[in-house]
Amino acid sequence: IDEAEFSELEDEDLIAVEEAVITVTHQGFVKRTALDEYRVQGRAGKGLYGANTRDDDFVEEMFQASTKDYVLAFTDAGRIHWIKVYRIPEGSRTGRGRGIRNLIALLPDEKVTSLIPINGEFSEDRFLVMATAQGVVKKTTLHSFRNPRKAGLIAVNLDDGDKLVGVRVTDGSSQLVLATRRGKAIRFDESKVRAMGRSARGVKGISLDEGDEVVSVVQIGEEGPYLLTACALGYGKRTAVEEYRETNRGGKGIINIKITPRNGFVVGVIAVKPGDQAILITGSGKLIRVATDDVSAIGRSTQGVRVIRVETDEQVVAVAKVVVPEEEDEELGAESQAATRKAAPPSEEESADDDAPAKAKASDDDDDDDEF
Repeated sequence: IDEAEFSELEDEDLIAVEEAVITVTHQGFVKRTALDEYRVQGRAGKGLYGANTRDDDFVEEMFQASTKDYVLAFTDAGRIHWIKVYRIPEGSRTGRGRGIRNLIALLPDEKVTSLIPINGEFSEDRFLVMATAQGVVKKTTLHSFRNPRKAGLIAVNLDDGDKLVGVRVTDGSSQLVLATRRGKAIRFDESKVRAMGRSARGVKGISLDEGDEVVSVVQIGEEGPYLLTACALGYGKRTAVEEYRETNRGGKGIINIKITPRNGFVVGVIAVKPGDQAILITGSGKLIRVATDDVSAIGRSTQGVRVIRVETDEQVVAVAKVVVPEEEDEELGAESQAATRKAAPPSEEESADDDAPAKAKASDDDDDDDEF
């Protein structure tokens, strides 16, 4: 190699292309581990631990990526940061990882809401769908984010007081559900949202009542045949996605769960499949891990059943699907299910309204399709 060619080499040119497993915890710790540390095992093997976490933390996401791939980090302030996989600190299979705040420049009160791995090209036939607390949705081609900025940039322009709730990668034909704090939900096809520029604000996804806000955006289909809803006072339920009829975006939505003094408001909705596990987190840091199959599968217009007992001054603040290492599942699965049954004995009172008719009808009226 001559001197001229050598001078043009970048640091990245010296990085070997290798496959890695990226582990992300609920509290924002991230690490990169060589794929070969997760050795192939025979069927019904004991499995391997993926990370050691503190009692108040857990592995929320694991995905495979190449060292030269990007991970997109979206924040609640509507900003996006690019992280090269090789820049994520390497750790052992059981290591905890490093705080994501050490990798990107976040404002003091800013939080990462979504980490999106981009395997391969920033193609024009894949999209990023974003949803905000005030019910705005925006779809932008992945190609629009092909030019990284070291300091990050604005991914969606937010109104005063609004925040980015979540981001999903889609192929242009996905079904989306927006779930609100006051127990409403709307299901619509993403084709109802046209692709728009990176600097656009977005369009109305759901019409909210006063005091309501979107708490979750769910991409149904691949993610699960059920929606698991969790409420602030420890109650929740599973409902088949087929019960959420498809409507036009911008409507008022339909009942997802009855909001009563017993339940409290909705804190989160996730898509689950048979065999999944979820964790509910309270404001005091108490966690309960449950097999989602143990949460009653009942209708939309119901109150649900108790999932976790909370103290008088305590509330559930979040629900998340947890990545389950097989070894941990084998050792703790029976204990978790026993704890769930103890904490959440279904009663006739809790499920008596299972077949109650919905008292609210969804509005199919599509609002003006204006790009703001």
